[in-house]
Amino acid sequence: MVHRRADVVSRALDVLDRYGLADLTMRRLAAELSVQPSALYHHVPDKQTLLGLVADELLVRGARPLPGVDAPWDERVLATCAGLRESVLAYRDGAELVATVSAFGLGAHAPYDALVDALDTSGLPASLVPTAARTLLHFTYGHAVEEQTHLQAGSAGAIADGPREGSDFLAGLTLVVDGIRLRVGERSLSER
Repeated sequence: MVHRRADVVSRALDVLDRYGLADLTMRRLAAELSVQPSALYHHVPDKQTLLGLVADELLVRGARPLPGVDAPWDERVLATCAGLRESVLAYRDGAELVATVSAFGLGAHAPYDALVDALDTSGLPASLVPTAARTLLHFTYGHAVEEQTHLQAGSAGAIADGPREGSDFLAGLTLVVDGIRLRVGERSLSER
């Protein structure tokens, strides 16, 4: 059977979700596709490229409509981070994968670009926009990794703690956005 690159990426995302990031190997993926591992290199030059493509596909599949460019910057930031969190939590080890791919510069650029676009309209000095965007990503990825790790450890019986009730993600994200707001001289969300 002849596979296209999209088939390889789609199956890799399925392998990620079923077995986790540590077990997403070229050998396992080839077995899933009933081909020799060397056949995968016709579609991707190396595993790093594959991981970048898988992260991008995960984000595309989880994409939610965002407020338009005429919406307030903070609304766009909150929606981008909330959508990113939902996307990465939808797949086993999704947060770790996307955070790693982003950190290595292998892909997953869309959330950063969306945050920069929103923050460019905030009144924040241009020199701080990339830092603010990365800070928001670090918070979102870190929170999602912690949530996924806790859930998976509980499911595997590694810890006695069960799934947590609710999440404080939005409260923490609001604190970060309020800090950006202070830099631009606006009232915090809680003061509105």
